[in-house]
Amino acid sequence: MKLIIHGGFFSESATNQEMKKAKQDALAEIVSASYGYLQSHTALETVAFAVSLLEDDLLFNAGLGSQIQSDGKVRLSASIMDGKTQKFGGVINIQDVQHPVQVASLLLNYTDSVLSGEGAITFARENGYPGFNPITPQRQSEYDLKLNQLNNKGTVGCVALDAAGNLAAATSTGGKGFEIPCRVSDSATVAGNYANEFAGISCTGVGEDIVSIALSARIVTRVTDGFSLKDACDKTFTELKAINGFAGVIGITAAGEVYHTDSHPYMVWASFDDNLQVFN
Repeated sequence: MKLIIHGGFFSESATNQEMKKAKQDALAEIVSASYGYLQSHTALETVAFAVSLLEDDLLFNAGLGSQIQSDGKVRLSASIMDGKTQKFGGVINIQDVQHPVQVASLLLNYTDSVLSGEGAITFARENGYPGFNPITPQRQSEYDLKLNQLNNKGTVGCVALDAAGNLAAATSTGGKGFEIPCRVSDSATVAGNYANEFAGISCTGVGEDIVSIALSARIVTRVTDGFSLKDACDKTFTELKAINGFAGVIGITAAGEVYHTDSHPYMVWASFDDNLQVFN
């Protein structure tokens, strides 16, 4: 059993040691709790559990404390994919829910597997997810002052390999901040979140760059075709560099290879494979 999570890119990690330590501690706690959960649950259940914990931590740009779009509203996107069944569920620009990844998980049971906007909100309410305001005082203050939030590029995500050898991946984001209302990034698409029986990948970074080269799906396809995870990531990131792309990934293969890489420093991640590892 193996587990890896990420907390996106955080530019302040380079200079703010207190913030850096807080994020390291949060990731260590969440990955440890999630690895414990994995002992008695499937990979699919575990990635939803881990990402829900990340959505509840205001240090990360997903769920609670997400970035505010240019019209003053928070719109969330999340997705989940079961490597065993190849089913994908996602919500795009959903509002006023606490755990968008859980709504995405529920969609795995439906033939209409990706919903957006008002339809996603209605679906959430009909299935027992109550209204929830994810805007924190800090985010509201940043918005009111019209600060440039684009330097806080990131999402949260998890990839897990369970005792039965099944893989799953989940990703959630609060956007990049001050974007055009209803902008769509990668997090609720197979470019940013993908898993099959061979590998699972979750991405963070600039959504438009990730979508442009179908980052997650491209890496998983290469692993399916016989590449190691490291080689698949390295080759794909060479292609990302050609468009000056900004991204980071975490991944696990069915063979147990765990790997992470990024095009720029300060992607925050943590893994658990008998031993805890945290890196910023």
